[in-house]
Amino acid sequence: MDPKTNPQKAANAKGWIILAAAILMVTPFVILALRESPASPTPTNGGMAWIPGGEFTMGTDKADEKHAEEAPAHAVVIKGFWMDVTEVTNAQFQQFVEATGYVTDAEKDLDPREFPKAPPEMLKGGALLFRRVSGVNPFQCGGADLPWWKFVAGANWRHPDGPGSSLEGRMDHPVVCVTYKDAQAYAKWAGKRLPTEAEWEFAARGGLKDKPYVWGDEERPGGKIMSNHWQGKFPERDNGADGFTSVAPVKSFPPNGYGLYDMSGNVWEMCEDWYGLQYYKVSPKDSPAGPAIGHDPEQTGFGQHVIRGGSWLCDEGYCFRYRPTSRQGLDMLTSTNHAGFRCVADAPAPAKTWK
Repeated sequence: MDPKTNPQKAANAKGWIILAAAILMVTPFVILALRESPASPTPTNGGMAWIPGGEFTMGTDKADEKHAEEAPAHAVVIKGFWMDVTEVTNAQFQQFVEATGYVTDAEKDLDPREFPKAPPEMLKGGALLFRRVSGVNPFQCGGADLPWWKFVAGANWRHPDGPGSSLEGRMDHPVVCVTYKDAQAYAKWAGKRLPTEAEWEFAARGGLKDKPYVWGDEERPGGKIMSNHWQGKFPERDNGADGFTSVAPVKSFPPNGYGLYDMSGNVWEMCEDWYGLQYYKVSPKDSPAGPAIGHDPEQTGFGQHVIRGGSWLCDEGYCFRYRPTSRQGLDMLTSTNHAGFRCVADAPAPAKTWK
């Protein structure tokens, strides 16, 4: 090519040479950055649903004595946010662990200096697992005296039924045997956060107003069981009328009006808020964030965070907490095989679609 006879071609060639050189100079640094960062993914809203926010009535004035923590009903306003359409699964949590090397609380032994009164066997890494028991009246059990719970050393998210169990065939199940701290760590890595209790209840209602269930007025519309919970004599026998006698894969039941699955039953879901029995009496209207410290019935010194939605262990008689107003507390150091979590994100709202 003769630059004197074709100056435009020469200029174009020079430009391409400069561009190629720039790419070659930058590429090694981009690759190095990708290799060195264990990847905290920016939420792309894949697998999330937009929850528009607004004003709603939180709690209920119809709570009986056993569920007094659900009262009083009070007006709450929240802003819009994104929410995971399912509980965080074992597959998703495994991706987090492989990217970061994170070790959950249940996989670590406790320091006896921090817990001098704890028996040695309770200092081992492990989790509380449900065990079916016969001849027990659950209404006569209270506080820490719940014989269907057993601490099992070696139980953790990888071994949700204790040593010898595995995640084989359970990658689409909600991750369990994790603590509030573990849930927070995952959320931070994913570029998300845990929902507030108010956000969770608003989302669970799926756009319905003051309905007793996340799907409407009837517990079993047309005789159909709508969520994974206990059927039978608790804590002795679950007859599995809903198709399951333990944790179910996510999306095993229909979603609510916002496209969210398992907002009732399956596993309890952790929220960001501390748990306060009387908090509803003083809760602010705008974006309530919970009390300053959590209820601590066992005097552990660590307090409880809110869990929502009920689980596969909730029955119609003893528990009955697979309703949108139901709430409970879970010690922030405790991991169980009936509690997990899902995340939310504050990314911008989706663009309006004009018709």
